[in-house]
Amino acid sequence: MNSAFSFESQKWDSGSEAMSTAECLSGDRPRPPCVAPAENLPHWYALRTQPRHEKKVATHLQQKAVPLFLPLLTEIHRWSDRRKTVRLPLFPGYVFVRVGTENDERLAVLRTGGVISFVGFGGCPAPIPDKQIEDIQKLLAHDVPCALFPFLREGQRVRIRGGCLDGLEGLLVSRHADRSLVISLGAIQQSLALRIEGYDVEILAPPGLSGPV
Repeated sequence: MNSAFSFESQKWDSGSEAMSTAECLSGDRPRPPCVAPAENLPHWYALRTQPRHEKKVATHLQQKAVPLFLPLLTEIHRWSDRRKTVRLPLFPGYVFVRVGTENDERLAVLRTGGVISFVGFGGCPAPIPDKQIEDIQKLLAHDVPCALFPFLREGQRVRIRGGCLDGLEGLLVSRHADRSLVISLGAIQQSLALRIEGYDVEILAPPGLSGPV
């Protein structure tokens, strides 16, 4: 079985806690607002979907003109007489959306068929840093082989220097004598690992220790 990575993204110009997000936004009970920003600035958020509803959710959100990101894994299944290409979600059960902080805007997303909730903490959606989404988009756009990896919380953070993956950041780990870069999305507790043999990397933290590794 061969595999490659791709993504679907709409164009734009530029579980228990998570399950309570809809309740937090709905206003059914008097609660403090999730956020009270001065401006309705858009951020990336993860949506939890019903099983095997990721593509349907993405289609419905596109119809609502909601900016989204659905990373897909393309697998080629071979049999003796035929082969079939199957596109599967890289992160099963999740779709990423970029929306503002107004409750009405988020409620419109929550009312999309197949959506369970925003992923968040304390009943409020948790924003995902733009850099994490951009790194995964870059990774998939260049068809770099990678795979899901056990979620990591600690490790040496590095950045790739040069080449098509210049600027990609993650945790440096070693597996079976190979060096890998692990990109983690804290909001959904998922990580990706890619081999970085042949790439130059620099240490990002702690301060004062920058340099090639």
